Amino acid sequence: MNTALVIVDVQKGWDSAVWGKRNNPEAEGNISLLLDSWRSSRMPVVFFQHMSRNPKSPLFPGQAGNEIKDIVRPIGEEKVFAKNVNSCFIGTGFEDWLRESGIDSLVIVGITTQHCVSTTARMAGNLGFRTFVVSDATAAFETKGINGEKYDAETVHALSLATIMGEFATVISTNDILKMI
Repeated sequence: MNTALVIVDVQKGWDSAVWGKRNNPEAEGNISLLLDSWRSSRMPVVFFQHMSRNPKSPLFPGQAGNEIKDIVRPIGEEKVFAKNVNSCFIGTGFEDWLRESGIDSLVIVGITTQHCVSTTARMAGNLGFRTFVVSDATAAFETKGINGEKYDAETVHALSLATIMGEFATVISTNDILKMI
């Protein structure tokens, strides 16, 4: 009961072509499998919804893209936090809620690996939470480097996971997490 599933920014707006190419089209399906298992085990589930400050973003409040995807839609009294920065801990009350709820371990999934997932995992590790990031239940988008070089989404995803692995979080697969429940 002291391990929460943290679902980060799984919103309809990520399906927009504005972001470029994405890796891991199975991420939402894997998140759904984990969510079903958490619900069956009556373990805590927490959702984050990114509220972009940019009115042109598909994730801007009031637009259809801001909605959490149906495949992982919160139900009942499941906790939903809104955020407008990369970290789930900044300006949300998340850390206080975790401590008040007696939660000391986090399993983080969601979009995007290189932004909100890795930032949240880093902060969780620094704050002393036992942190897991599920590699096949996260996804990244292609990006440009400082010299204009283009990095494909799979490379961005792999490097983002590599930079948090060990020091901030345990990187693990959906199947391995499901075996632990």
